[in-house]
Amino acid sequence: MAKRSNPIRQLLSPSKIFIPIGIGLAIVLWFIYKDYQNQKEAFDAFSWGWHTTGWLGVALVMVALRDIGYMIRIRILTDNHLGWKQAFQVIMLWEFASSITPSVVGGSSVAIFIVNREKIPLGRSTAVVMITAFLDELFYVLMVPVLILIVGLETLFPMEMQRTILGFELGAREIFVVGYLFILLLISGIYLAIFRFPNGAKNILVRLFSISFLKRWKDGAIETGNDLVTTSAELRTKPFSFWVKAFTATFLSWTARFWVVNFIILAFTTVQLNLHDHFLIYARQLVMWVILLISPTPGGAGIAEVAFEGFLAQFIAPVGLAFGIGVIWRFMTYYPYLVMGAIVLPRWIQRTYLGRKLIKFKKPGS
Repeated sequence: MAKRSNPIRQLLSPSKIFIPIGIGLAIVLWFIYKDYQNQKEAFDAFSWGWHTTGWLGVALVMVALRDIGYMIRIRILTDNHLGWKQAFQVIMLWEFASSITPSVVGGSSVAIFIVNREKIPLGRSTAVVMITAFLDELFYVLMVPVLILIVGLETLFPMEMQRTILGFELGAREIFVVGYLFILLLISGIYLAIFRFPNGAKNILVRLFSISFLKRWKDGAIETGNDLVTTSAELRTKPFSFWVKAFTATFLSWTARFWVVNFIILAFTTVQLNLHDHFLIYARQLVMWVILLISPTPGGAGIAEVAFEGFLAQFIAPVGLAFGIGVIWRFMTYYPYLVMGAIVLPRWIQRTYLGRKLIKFKKPGS
């Protein structure tokens, strides 16, 4: 009989860290070697100064704001059940799980487990993760048409690429459209499951786990379904201000996440960028994000750096700097979560499994 997979064992596995790092660095080194002469000339022409340091500092502030927004949101969605320290650890481990799993898989299943270990019922944990996904995708669905109105559709797809999806050859534009429609379908499904038909979602869950080889987990599925129904009833009573706060935190996180690239480009490029250019950089990142969702590598490792150059090279001069700046972007927004996850995980395990049972020495006579 196969052993049940343990999310903690998955996170603790050294290969889960080394594989994405190895893939990413291997692809990065290959492209640097391939374009060595252009890279060398571009970096020789670049002069580091206070201008570069200042904009990189602003980019780091954006990285921090991204995580602060996530922390605020998860505290709102759990009715402040999580303290700031707990929220920080949950978000770092959530990002860590997303970084070590292929983008097409994501880290949602591990995220549910992490939230559940914070003494939040499984059904409520499932709902929190689903609502988080709902808010993320809602931000995307709303921002895409806004940015298309600002920059125009014809300027969004500078990179020629072909991918086979379900037997169809699709270019960047087609991949984007398919991805956008899938996200619309996803948020519709989450909305129906949590806000409209929670009992139907529970019945589907129970029927799924009534299949012979899944029956061992049927009792847990029933309990999760009951928790989901209870949580749904509670969420539907939340005031409008609750959802405004949650979406505002989401907007803060994702806007800061995308602005990181704008400020990194400002740090290195000699191109004069106007407001329209910044909106176009923002819009192209939305297209990149959909393409990275179908990446087979953990966290989009290696693919993201290539996509960065393809989509944003026109805003960077010397042109040879584009790939290098993409690498810097990933070192600021991806690899740190591999390190933070490895640091936070042992402390989180100690707190959630051992109940913070630390040995304290008493003073004599106390």
